[in-house]
Amino acid sequence: MGNVSLILLMACGIGFCGLAQLVSKLIAPSSKNLQKLQAYECGVPTIGASWIQFNVGYYLFALIFLVFDVELMFLFPWAVVNKEMGITAFIEIVVFIFILFLGLLYAWKKGALKWM
Repeated sequence: MGNVSLILLMACGIGFCGLAQLVSKLIAPSSKNLQKLQAYECGVPTIGASWIQFNVGYYLFALIFLVFDVELMFLFPWAVVNKEMGITAFIEIVVFIFILFLGLLYAWKKGALKWM
């Protein structure tokens, strides 16, 4: 795949996204009113300023959860073909889980798992 093909592929991708946005703007129903501009949280009207700062610990906790949740997806295909792949796959998954455990241990030592 040459440079011209790559540039053409990128141009087509950008063009497709732009065209989809344009078509959406043209045919989607829209209404501009005060109620649409308010922050929505569980149907409860907001009291005070909607833009408040949250503790960064909540974000760290959520990111760690996402990392381990996504890594769990790699375990399912491995579990399906475990017997067919043999001892090599078992050793690789043990190393993989050990690396995940080291990440969890690091986050625990840094205090990222403490709920604020």
